[in-house]
Amino acid sequence: MLVHGGSSGIGTTAIQLGKAFGATILVTAGTEEKCRFCEKLGADHAINYREEDWEARTEGLCGNDGVDVVLDMVAGPYMQKNMNVLGRDGRYVIIAFLQGSRADLDMRQVLGKRLTIAGSTLRPQAASEKAAIAAGLRDSVLPLLESGRVRPIIYATFPLAEARRAHELMESSAHMGKIVLEI
Repeated sequence: MLVHGGSSGIGTTAIQLGKAFGATILVTAGTEEKCRFCEKLGADHAINYREEDWEARTEGLCGNDGVDVVLDMVAGPYMQKNMNVLGRDGRYVIIAFLQGSRADLDMRQVLGKRLTIAGSTLRPQAASEKAAIAAGLRDSVLPLLESGRVRPIIYATFPLAEARRAHELMESSAHMGKIVLEI
């Protein structure tokens, strides 16, 4: 599994859950410090995307097999590269568009590799769909949290009145893990 933004709150959770379910985890992060942080959490390979071509490194690590899953919060210029590194029957999950929601894509790989492209967000889901997701999490993820195999990584906590400061920290990309607002 390739996780972009490995040191983010979502990335740190994806690393831990992926390892708990037996996946080999590759991540991208923007500094060597963040890469080491991801490896300490369980990432098998951390690629500093500012110093290394993550697509070439992923292909070097996975060969012709490619990765099974890409978790992408970057999108934009990453989209074609993500399809390039996916293996046969790979799944590409887009959860955000930090570098844009548009890309010029060669869709032949979707057919040739039988790729699945999925978007994921909770906001527009019906209450029944959210309930089904919650039930799945209760059954498969909650036991991992209760046992301590997976734990939230909290970088900083701010009172709600300081939400602006919390957002500035998030925009700076200096954090590793979740930024929490206290209510």
